[in-house]
Amino acid sequence: MKSIEKIMVVGAGQMGSGIAQVAAQAGLQVVLNDIQSDYTQHGLATITRNLSRNVSKGRMTEAEQAAVLSRITLSTALEDAGDVDLAVEAATENMEIKVKIFKELDRIAPKEAILASNTSSLPITEIGAVTTRPEQVIGMHFMNPVPVMKLVELIRGLATSDETYESVYNLAVHMGKTAVEVNDFPGFVSNRVLLPMINEAIYCVYEGVATPQAIDEVMKLGMNHPMGPLTLADFIGLDTCLAIMEVLYEGFGDSKYRPCPLLRKYVKAGWLGKKSGRGFYVYEN
Repeated sequence: MKSIEKIMVVGAGQMGSGIAQVAAQAGLQVVLNDIQSDYTQHGLATITRNLSRNVSKGRMTEAEQAAVLSRITLSTALEDAGDVDLAVEAATENMEIKVKIFKELDRIAPKEAILASNTSSLPITEIGAVTTRPEQVIGMHFMNPVPVMKLVELIRGLATSDETYESVYNLAVHMGKTAVEVNDFPGFVSNRVLLPMINEAIYCVYEGVATPQAIDEVMKLGMNHPMGPLTLADFIGLDTCLAIMEVLYEGFGDSKYRPCPLLRKYVKAGWLGKKSGRGFYVYEN
């Protein structure tokens, strides 16, 4: 079984910076990569802010914070994956982009390195098929926000070996996560169950059943959800919600996964949720 000591995280956004943070906190050497240094700097600033909050709350000393940050190096070249044990791709939820990254990582990373994707819905088998090492390709679907949420879905592609699975399972546990094994089907478990619920909540708005506030109250107070489905949709990003619904709809060919027309309309209007300042709710940036 492979011991993992150095990793590259490709994509320094919300998910990528979170993965880099928990990996560095677990003692791993981390290369945080993105296409522009502005993005990697922004990712590092997010990590620094999170760690500073831990220091101010007494969960971590300043020396520990400095040690975690010292384990993170920034990169704008995938060539820096030349000596890693594992690369985790956390780029946009777009097959074309992911395939391009995996082909490059397959060429650059050591032949025994594991290649993982943080995809929330795209097929791991298909991603693995573009590499010369499909048995070393696996899904590591972290939940958002990564430093807080305990779950990682580990998705086995058709070719993923037991050894790859064991190595990544042990890594997830070492990073303080609870790892759950899932087979490679559209949306895996988390989004196959969650996104149709969000989509149904959007249909309730679309059909005039109730306001977004009322729907969220029903799910929070009636079903004990910590956050209503429409607030959650705004937090995830309505464009991401739509992309995952499209994957489910296309993958299963079942009308129960048809994205709500109101969701499409909001995305076309640029109302993407919290990140754009407006979704089902309005946010002051």
